[in-house]
Amino acid sequence: MAEISTPVPVAVDAPASGSSQTLKELFAGSVGGIFQVLVGQPFDTVKVRLQTQPDQYGGMVDCVKKTLQNEGPLAFYKGTLTPLVGIGACVSVQFGALEAAKRYFVDHNKSRGLANPSDLNLGQLFLAGSCSGVANSVLSGPIEHIRTRLQVQPSGADRLYAGPGDFIKKIYGQYGIAGIYKGQGITLVREFSGYGVYFMAYEWLMQRYMKNNSVKRSEVPAYMQCLFGACAGYSLWLAIYPVDSVKSKLQTDAFDPSKARYKGMIDCARKVIREEGLGGLYRGFWPCMLRAGPANAATFVAFEATMKLIS
Repeated sequence: MAEISTPVPVAVDAPASGSSQTLKELFAGSVGGIFQVLVGQPFDTVKVRLQTQPDQYGGMVDCVKKTLQNEGPLAFYKGTLTPLVGIGACVSVQFGALEAAKRYFVDHNKSRGLANPSDLNLGQLFLAGSCSGVANSVLSGPIEHIRTRLQVQPSGADRLYAGPGDFIKKIYGQYGIAGIYKGQGITLVREFSGYGVYFMAYEWLMQRYMKNNSVKRSEVPAYMQCLFGACAGYSLWLAIYPVDSVKSKLQTDAFDPSKARYKGMIDCARKVIREEGLGGLYRGFWPCMLRAGPANAATFVAFEATMKLIS
């Protein structure tokens, strides 16, 4: 009988370093971000509307029907210009910060004399992801604020802002930089915890596949990258959805404190639970989860393919 051979585990590739490598990672991240927006924007629009306008819709299907009937199919891409440019920049920063943090932990493991310093543990992968989230929050806070406001405003003559530029001009003129960064505190909480889980899931799955199948990162099949990216997306939203719901409510609340419904993130969560139950924090959950798989699969496949192409 022929002997069945099994793959011999190999060391995980050490992340490359240098300024040119960082530029490649930033560029590949921006490509991943653009694909994420193009695939995920319609799902995100439904999610935000259900989160912030619960009285207007009976659920996900009702929201889709009413949006199509009242505003047409292009309404699902309201506010797309901002994330198309901005999320590309955000994901670029995410991957750039992630890879820099991974290199830091590899050097740390080398200093400890570990046999395979590139094989990062779950804690290190979580912290590397958290670093990417914190770096990302500087851009994602105002970008998502603008997108959220544009997604929920009415169409036609009743709309408040003509577009991202008009929004920035009006809000900065009235409330300054604090108005643009409305909801930044809850955004920082979301990004730290969410991207820690997100990149920990993806990188751990990639590490295990590379070791168990004796392949380099560039040799991991695209369909596996899709699967790992989808898993990372589901992990992210399962971990942070209630926080994201609070963020959306705070970012669409009145700018004037005397007219605002919520005093802060804790007050918002308490009022939602008291008035709507725990389910109030999960409005829009299913369109978000429908989006999480394809959008994040596209993000990682685009990033990995771009890195392979330009490396």
